[in-house]
Amino acid sequence: MPRILADLPDEDIKWLDARAAEQGKSRASVLREAVQEHRRGIEQQGIESFFGIWADRKAGK
Repeated sequence: MPRILADLPDEDIKWLDARAAEQGKSRASVLREAVQEHRRGIEQQGIESFFGIWADRKAGK
């Protein structure tokens, strides 16, 4: 598995460490899961992301 280097603000690192401790997981594991969940959310949006995009238009125009 390739590694990445990412700079995060201190408050995000503290949040991430707390979340990892709560779940009994490593920081890296929590980050991997977050990326996977984010990808799933984007991939599942599909057509739903287009609902209502023309709501401000009137019929016939």
